Amino acid sequence: MGVIRSVFGLLFGGAREARALGQTVTGVAEVFRPNATRRMELGHEAYVAAHATHGAEFAHARAGWFDAFVNGLNRLPRPMLALGTLGLFAYAMAEPEGFALRMRGLAEVPEPLWWLLGAVVAFYFGAREAHHLRVDSVRKTVRPAAPAPEAKPAPDAAAAAPNPALAEWVARGGGGGGGG
Repeated sequence: MGVIRSVFGLLFGGAREARALGQTVTGVAEVFRPNATRRMELGHEAYVAAHATHGAEFAHARAGWFDAFVNGLNRLPRPMLALGTLGLFAYAMAEPEGFALRMRGLAEVPEPLWWLLGAVVAFYFGAREAHHLRVDSVRKTVRPAAPAPEAKPAPDAAAAAPNPALAEWVARGGGGGGGG
């Protein structure tokens, strides 16, 4: 290992020069292929900023009478289906002839119509469940530390992220105004 280190030391200089050479090669490589890790970090920061902005927008829900009315209507189908099913059992015991007549009528309904009814009910409850899952996941992931100021616009994630290449260039004395 010592021989390899001394050969590289002769070819490329000491440890400081080797480190500088490695950084230069990395910088040149990132010109042709961006740093995937940094791209993922910036993408995540933009995603978090977008969710924070979205969460701040809907932090204070306006609950008017119409919203309360529609929420009440949306809560009716499941209890009505459950109570209606229990009601059918009570109706079958109270008036067996009328129940049998209605069930024969249901038996005459064509099968494609039953499939359509099943699809409507499944999509209604499926969409409702998906909506609640989305809302709950947004509530769990987006927790602003402090209430967002009302007049301040959302920060631009790309402008707020530090630029390592620019910082290195400035540290080397770049931007001195000299034409090269």
